Amino acid sequence: MPVFNYIAVDAKGEEISGSLDAASESEAIAQLRQGGVYPTAIVQEGKGKLKVKKGKGKGRSRSKSKESSLFSSGKIKGKVLMIFTRQLATLIDSGLPLLRGLTVLGKQEPNPVLKKTINSLADSVQTGSTFSESLAQHPKIFNKLYVNMVKAGELGGVLELVLIRLAEYSEKAQKLKNKIIAAMVYPVIVMLIASAIMVFLLTVIVPKFESIFEDMLGSRDALPALTRFVIDLSDSLKTQIVPIGIVFVILVVVFKVAASTVAGRRIIDQIKLKMPLFGSVQRKSAIARFSRTLGTLVTSGVPILQALNITRDTAGNAVISNAIQNVHDAVKEGESIVNPLEASKVFPPMVISMVDVGEETGQLPEMLLKVADVYDDEVDNAVSALTSMLEPLMIVVLAVVVGVIVMALFLPMVEIIKGVANQ
Repeated sequence: MPVFNYIAVDAKGEEISGSLDAASESEAIAQLRQGGVYPTAIVQEGKGKLKVKKGKGKGRSRSKSKESSLFSSGKIKGKVLMIFTRQLATLIDSGLPLLRGLTVLGKQEPNPVLKKTINSLADSVQTGSTFSESLAQHPKIFNKLYVNMVKAGELGGVLELVLIRLAEYSEKAQKLKNKIIAAMVYPVIVMLIASAIMVFLLTVIVPKFESIFEDMLGSRDALPALTRFVIDLSDSLKTQIVPIGIVFVILVVVFKVAASTVAGRRIIDQIKLKMPLFGSVQRKSAIARFSRTLGTLVTSGVPILQALNITRDTAGNAVISNAIQNVHDAVKEGESIVNPLEASKVFPPMVISMVDVGEETGQLPEMLLKVADVYDDEVDNAVSALTSMLEPLMIVVLAVVVGVIVMALFLPMVEIIKGVANQ
């Protein structure tokens, strides 16, 4: 029986090499896939050579696996993945075979990580793996949602349609993410600027005026109360700046440690949903993500229980994830989606009502996507209102902080000028 040498990728995405006995190349590929590995190259012994060191049985190709780990462990931005998905969907929809489409995109892709990943996908597909199996070998780039939607598209023979839905989903998810970032970035930047200005004034400017006041007035007690307060604050900041920095670092570490635990993550996410001003945006964006993810998965043919599991894992908020888990458990027992959604007290009555109508009419996926569209608009409006409100508010806060310090420095100057005039 002929012996075939092969290079393959296991379930962990690591490259392995070895040899096996098989009647034909197709039978060798079938044996490897049954063993849970996906061949990327296979050659009958004596009819070609693989550029790997052969060993007994399954041996690792060190040079290749190192190269593989360099890009398989890398991550790419959501926008880059979105563009790739849209381009691949367009090529396949135009009648180009999947393998040819991957080859074309691999040649023109400027991102080195994605370029190597696309070439790996093309090699895997060429050796007989399905597209979803090939995607699963790169879990850090293609998440469960992506892989399962593609798998559903392959089973239903509508891969191009699923890729178009994935591209649309990625575009809307990226747009929603950008809106949230835009809402958060502005106040953070203004707060940082205000803090930097305050620290500069208190640690550099105020001490210089303090020495001038002491020379001219002779005693700190002669200074106005506001000036004494600012000088005391300056002295405290200068002497306590290291302990303050240490406390800040400790708080950051405690926050990260708490966020890494299940209970801590749930508490933090609960606080996010109830924060003044920002809580409403967080809640609406979480609902939009839940609705769009679940709706897109079910529309693409993914079974409801599997779709709920994927939606739970990609919810981005522990409170929402817990609610989705309750929905999953209820559906598994043959119950309705509506009751656990209502019991979670996270989803508004309007969402629950639309989901209820969708279940009764058999149009749940369409209703979920409508809910997602509605809440995308809600997030857009909430971000616009939040930005419009925060702009003047932050300017006023910054003006008050700087104004108080400046006023505290000029009040003694007024007293000194009056004293000089009286003399």
